[in-house]
Amino acid sequence: MMRLLRPGDQVRIVVVIPAFNVGMLIGRVLEEIPDQIANIIVVDDGSQDDTAAVVERMAASDTRIELIRQPHNGGVGSAMVAGFKRALEISADIVVKIDSDGQMPPALLPKLVHDLVLGNADYTKGNRFRDFRAIRKMPPLRRFGNVALSFLVKAATGYWHCFDPTNGYVAIRGDVLSRLPLHEIDSSYFFEISMLSHLYLHGAVVKEEPMPAYYAGEPSSLSIAAVLFQFPGRLLRAFVRRMFLKNFVYDFSVESLEILAGTTFFGAGVIFGGYKWYWYASHHLAAPTGTVAIAAVLIILGFQSLLSATALDLQAVPDEPINQGPLVKFTRVEQAKETSQ
Repeated sequence: MMRLLRPGDQVRIVVVIPAFNVGMLIGRVLEEIPDQIANIIVVDDGSQDDTAAVVERMAASDTRIELIRQPHNGGVGSAMVAGFKRALEISADIVVKIDSDGQMPPALLPKLVHDLVLGNADYTKGNRFRDFRAIRKMPPLRRFGNVALSFLVKAATGYWHCFDPTNGYVAIRGDVLSRLPLHEIDSSYFFEISMLSHLYLHGAVVKEEPMPAYYAGEPSSLSIAAVLFQFPGRLLRAFVRRMFLKNFVYDFSVESLEILAGTTFFGAGVIFGGYKWYWYASHHLAAPTGTVAIAAVLIILGFQSLLSATALDLQAVPDEPINQGPLVKFTRVEQAKETSQ
């Protein structure tokens, strides 16, 4: 098994656990967290059960555990932002999010933080879709929803290589986290996607680590209604915001020209063709060939330009880390060995 750190390495890894009504599960999760973790921050997000009492009881025997209590249930994003802020206050080098339901085995922590320690990535996350056996373990409804949502999230965030974007098992470098506008991170179950959206605009490198899907019949806390009625609008806003800032504020490139030409031609073709169709149809006349051709050419040109812009966007996934480099010093032999693992 890949080791987390070498003996003597001074890297502060902080685990943040958002918790809501998980009094029967949180104890087992805390017990399984490796000894190498420097701090464990549990954010009780307004639980109505004994979650806080269980954490406080375990904190009495494990000084790494710290409890943050929120008076009201603000959502997983709100809890994580509170945990992020505290992790930055104690100078965390790496912050890892682990859910409190036991579906994210702490044993996978070494793999999750591996590229962060080496400085090869700024943000890492689990991917439950690399192993066919893991996919079969996932409930059919969750499997379908994740696959359908994956494409939309890729377009909205720009991380086209991420296949499990809603996976909440994530880790981030502290020096990267400090750059993010935490007050703008979504407080709801849109948290993971919101994080990716902000990371892309900063040029952060995101890598995925394969992990099995752990399901023991627990009901999903993410409702179908939230996905169907809340996510589409938020994804659209994230997509428009990303494209605007990327192509017309932070930079202006060939992709920007393709978007301008594509939206202009396509929009003009649809408006012109629609108007002419309505006018000729209302007068019971056949539209001239030239009129039809103009509308068709405009729509085709617009579609081709937007297709070219999409191809350029696919190639623009960040590939140069923005962090401050490796957290520990390696010899060339050690670097090669760690990278090959």
